[in-house]
Amino acid sequence: MMSVLLLSICGLLQAQPNSPSPVASKPTVAVSWGIDQLNQAQWDASLGRGQFPAYARAQVMLNTQHASPGAIDAMSGKNFLKALSAYQQMNALNISGTLDRETWEHLVARQQQDAFQYYTIQAEDLKGPYVNSIPRDYALQAKMQGLHYTRVSEMLAEKFHMDENFLKQINPKANFSKVGERIVVSNVRNELPTDITLIVAHKGARQLYMFNAQNQMVASFPASIGASNTPSPKGTHTITKVVKNPFYGYSPKNFVQGKNNKPLTLPPGPNGPVGNIWIALSKPSFGIHGTANPSLISKTASHGCIRLTNWDANDLGRKVSAGTVVKFVD
Repeated sequence: MMSVLLLSICGLLQAQPNSPSPVASKPTVAVSWGIDQLNQAQWDASLGRGQFPAYARAQVMLNTQHASPGAIDAMSGKNFLKALSAYQQMNALNISGTLDRETWEHLVARQQQDAFQYYTIQAEDLKGPYVNSIPRDYALQAKMQGLHYTRVSEMLAEKFHMDENFLKQINPKANFSKVGERIVVSNVRNELPTDITLIVAHKGARQLYMFNAQNQMVASFPASIGASNTPSPKGTHTITKVVKNPFYGYSPKNFVQGKNNKPLTLPPGPNGPVGNIWIALSKPSFGIHGTANPSLISKTASHGCIRLTNWDANDLGRKVSAGTVVKFVD
């Protein structure tokens, strides 16, 4: 699809999280992050808060079952807990919002492949295009040819739905710059169910819920939805179109970024204000889109739109069409 200019109000809102994620406690024993330890990790009631291989495995299993935890990082953060709650609801389990024994066993029973796999870096991965950096100033971004990835590890982390720091953590010897280098990555899904007729954007939960024609919830994504000074729309709207690799039209009439008081056109790219996909709503200037900062999804606010990780936004964009209903609830 041809890139088009988007005149939206949905840029990056540089705000602190309204509700900080739980502070992780450090394990009292050394944790090994080898592929066998990740794939064979087991549930234990004493795990508690922190970062553990069992949480990494659970996050990949949740991802595969369409209850997205956002960026896979093995942490007991809020996006993980929200994904657990959504999975429990979708499967008529006790909704505890925790990784309890029942939920773990239900996930494992449905696991059809290892949660983590080896991946060999290809020449295409190194080819890019890449840029040295992305300036924060929209005026400088507007002068660039594209808002591309800045490094191979960033691209690979998004490809495999991972937090970039976690990707590096489980590959401590990797330099991500050699063809043939073998790394450990998550084994994730990139396809949603096809029968999506309703999307509910829950502002309070900072979560997107997808329903089929039988009114069954079939998927959920963590999301950044509006802010007090730039609120999301109210009520019910519909999707009008899906645009891949969109240009972004900045207008100071909607919000002011830095000292930019004139309209600007920013080039496409995964590090652009709306990521690499735009799902337009019937409410003018509003839509569902990706982000340059996947690990901040649902932890910061947006300029009124629904912001998802690039991979979740692209996954959704492949399965919706004009007329799909989007309902905002508080």
